[in-house]
Parts: sequence; structure tokens; C-alpha cells
Amino acid sequence: MVRALLFDLDGTLAETDSVHYPAWAGILASHGYEADWGFYQERISGRLNPEIAAELLPQLSEEERRRIIEAKEEDFRRRVGELEPLPGLVRFVERAREGGRRVALVTNAPRENALAVLRALGLEGCFDPVVLAEDAGAGKPDPAPYRRALRLLGVAPGEAVAFEDSPSGLRAAVAAGVPVVGVASTHDPSRLEALGAFMVVEDFTDPRLGALLDGRGGGARSSGRGAGREG
Repeated sequence: MVRALLFDLDGTLAETDSVHYPAWAGILASHGYEADWGFYQERISGRLNPEIAAELLPQLSEEERRRIIEAKEEDFRRRVGELEPLPGLVRFVERAREGGRRVALVTNAPRENALAVLRALGLEGCFDPVVLAEDAGAGKPDPAPYRRALRLLGVAPGEAVAFEDSPSGLRAAVAAGVPVVGVASTHDPSRLEALGAFMVVEDFTDPRLGALLDGRGGGARSSGRGAGREG
């Protein structure tokens, strides 16, 4: 029986890459990068900011990279009013909670970003606990955030289902032993399946998710037709 649902934030609750991408592209352009959509998906999406900055801007001091990250995130937070929940998300979360399931957030996002996005989406107070990489000691793709969420919820990995859109998030959940539904908001469904998602959906209106809550969802891999968007 599914006792808990564990949600990623960026790309899972809302399509946030359209806000993150221009902020990163502008910063990186000033340092000689032409960061197109493919570059963003492969080198940035789902990763921790310090890792991104250290890899792409090794010539800068740690303090300079910290200032760049802060500027980028301030730009992101100025834009979060543009965001909307993925279709069907709010009702799906409500239905899960009405059915007595715990609903948690597991994210690499900085605390201020996570709170800003939840406020913008009208989802404050819906997720308990909220597990941040900074609290878990490591970020995705390390399984530490998911393991922390499971401990706080008091559930076994097989009693939970994770919802993830990025390769790093999928790797983290799979490594923690949590079955994963891939959300193809930005990445190709076949890639999410290859990384271990037992189901791939375009959004939360997929009727198979209702069956999952009703205890009728299977563990076989199955991808939604037409899911995902090209960058």
C-alpha cells in the first residue's frame, strides 16, 4: 500500500525550467558560454548550484561563484509569479491527503526558492515534511534527501512513491529504493524510463495516477503517449 507521496519541486510541481533557464543563460553568456536548451538540460537541470558553478566557472573564486549564484536565484524569485502548477497537481495532492497519505517535498532547491515557489503555486502547508538537500547533507543524485524523507515519515521505501522530472532526481529516488513516477515536463519519457521510472506521465491528469491512489496501480513500466516537450 502507498502510504506516502514524495514530490520533487522544479519541473514536477511546476514547469520552472522556463524561469531557471534564462537566468542561467544570461549569467553564463557573460563568461563565454552559449547555453542553449540542450546544454541546460545536460549540464544544469536538477543539479546543485555549487556543483554547477564549480564545474562551469572554475576560474572564479568560491566567493565570486557564491555571488553569481545569489544573483541568479534572486532573478529566479522575481519571476516565480509566472508559474502555475502542472495540470491536475492540486487536485491530486488534495486527494492523496484526503485518503490519509502523507505528502512530502524532496528538493535540491535553496530554502528561499522552495518557499517562494510554494507560495506562488498556492501550496504552502501542503507538504510535510519539506526536505532540502542542505538539511540532508547531500543533494540529488545522492539518495540522502529521499532517505531523510523516509525516516521523517516513518515509512519503508516500498510504501512510498516519488515523482521526479530530472535524471538526477530519478537516480536519487531509485538509489533510495523508492518507486518513481517520471514527470515528463522537460525530459524525454524514454530517458526517464531508462533511468528506472515505472510509469511516465505528462502531468497529474493522467488517469493511471488515480488508479495508483486507489491501490490499482501496477509497477510495470508504462509511458504516457505524447509526454514530454522538446527543448
